[in-house]
Amino acid sequence: MKYIIGIDLGTSAVKTVLVNTKGEICAEASKNYPLLHEKTGYSEQNPEEWIQQTASALNELISKSGVRPEDIEGISYSGQMHGLVLLDKNHNLLRHAILWNDTRTTAQCHQLYEMIGEKRLLEITKNQALEGFTLPKLLWVKEHEPEIFDQAAVFMLPKDYLRFKMTGLIHSEYSDAAGTLLLNVGEKKWSEELCQLVGIDISICPSLVESSECVGTINEEFSQKTGLTLSTKVFAGGADNACGAIGAGILSSGETLCSIGTSGVVLSYEERNDRDFAGKVHYFNHGKENAFYTMGVTLSAGHSLSWFRDNFAENESFEELLADINNVPIGSNGLLFTPYLVGERTPHADATIRGSFIGMDASHKKRDFTRAVIEGITFSLNESIEIIRENGKEITSIVSIGGGAKNDSWLQIQADVFNTKIIKLSTEQGPALGAAMLAAYGCGWYNSLEECADLFISTSKTYQPKLENVPVYKQLYALYKEVYYQTKDLSKRLNQFSRK
Repeated sequence: MKYIIGIDLGTSAVKTVLVNTKGEICAEASKNYPLLHEKTGYSEQNPEEWIQQTASALNELISKSGVRPEDIEGISYSGQMHGLVLLDKNHNLLRHAILWNDTRTTAQCHQLYEMIGEKRLLEITKNQALEGFTLPKLLWVKEHEPEIFDQAAVFMLPKDYLRFKMTGLIHSEYSDAAGTLLLNVGEKKWSEELCQLVGIDISICPSLVESSECVGTINEEFSQKTGLTLSTKVFAGGADNACGAIGAGILSSGETLCSIGTSGVVLSYEERNDRDFAGKVHYFNHGKENAFYTMGVTLSAGHSLSWFRDNFAENESFEELLADINNVPIGSNGLLFTPYLVGERTPHADATIRGSFIGMDASHKKRDFTRAVIEGITFSLNESIEIIRENGKEITSIVSIGGGAKNDSWLQIQADVFNTKIIKLSTEQGPALGAAMLAAYGCGWYNSLEECADLFISTSKTYQPKLENVPVYKQLYALYKEVYYQTKDLSKRLNQFSRK
C-alpha cells in the first residue's frame, strides 16, 4: 500500500494527515505554536517554529501509523494565506513573519490606492487593498524597517517557506500568490506594472508553479529530522481556502462551500478569469489548474457564538447551548443580531462597525438570544451568497463544513436562509485533506482531482429548504441588512469610548 501526507500549516497549529490509495485517513498528528503580539494590531510568528513543529508532527504521524517511510510516496501543503516571510541572498530569515491577521498596514493600503488607483488595482489583482494582504506588509517593512527591506532577496508565503526548508528549493503557486496583491490573477503571473508603481523589484517574487506540480524531494536535513526518505516527492500545495475547497469537493461550476470556523467563508467555484465583482468579494486562483474561486468572509462567525457562550453561558457546551433553539420561532421572537464583533469584511470592509442586538424586550430568554446569534451569523454569510448570485452565478447546492455543520438545526437554518440544498460531509478534514489530494493527484494515483474527490469525499446528509420558512427569512434578512446602515455612524462615534 502506498501513502501520501497532507500538511496544513495553520495560524495556531500545523496539522498532518496520512492517507492511503483508497482515500482512507490512516493517522493524524498536530502541533501548536504561539502567536506573537508585540504591539496592538501586530500579529507575528517565528517561522522556525513552523519547521520544528512540522518535523515533530511528522515524526509522530509516522510512528503512530506504523507505516514504512519508503511507502510514503508524496507530500503536499495547505497554508495560512497572506503572511510575509523575508529572506536575504543567503536564504536566511530577516525577521519574524507578519501574519494575515496583522492590522498595522492601514496607511499602506491607502498609499496603494494613491499609487495605483482603486480601479486599476482591482483590474489586475481582482481584490481590494486590505490590511491582511502581503503587499501592504512589504510596503510597511520598506517604510519602517528599511535596513531589513534592503537586504531582502525574496519574499515567501508561510507554507512556501516550510516547503523550502524541506526541499531547499524556492517556489510559490497561484492560489497563495493571488492573496499577495502582486499577482495578475487572470494572467497568472507577477505584475511588473504593480511592482514598478510601488517601487518593489520584481526579482523578490518567487517563481510560480501549479499546485499539483512536483517541485522536488525531501532534502537530507529534513530526512534526518523526520525519517522521511530522500525519494519522497514534494508538491507545491495551495492556500488554505483553495485546499479547503478541494477537500470539500468544490471542483466544478455551481459548487459552493460554506465554512464556519472562527471566521466564516463562502467560497464558490469559478471557471472564468474575467469575472468582475468590483472587489465586493475576494477573487482568487484555485488549487485546481486554470480554475478560480470567489470568496466572501464574515470575520466573526463561530467567534460570535463562542463570545456569547463564554460571556453568558460559560458552563454550557455548544451542544447544550443550541439544544433549545428549535423551541424558538424564526426571527427569535423579534430579536436580530449582527456579528460585527471585530468589524466586518464582506460586503462592507468596515473595521469600525460593531455588533448589536436589535429588538430586545423583557420577554426574551437566553434561548432567543442564542437563536438570534445563529441567525445573524447565517444572514451575514448570505450577504456573500447574494453577491455571487447577483453576478449571474447559479448556486444549486452548498457544502457546509466547520462548526456550523455540527448542529442539525443550524444546517436547516442555512438551507432556509440560503434557499438551497445544504450538504453535510461524512468526514471533515478540510485543508489537510485537500493538500493530501493534491499529492495523490500529483503522484498520478488518479487522472483528475475530481476522480480523487469521488473516492476521498462522501455525503452523510442533505437538508432541503422548507418552503414555508424561505419567505419569512427573506423578510428578516432585509431587516438585517438595514441594521448596518442604521448603526454605522453610531459605531464610529462610540469608538472613542471603547477600551483600546
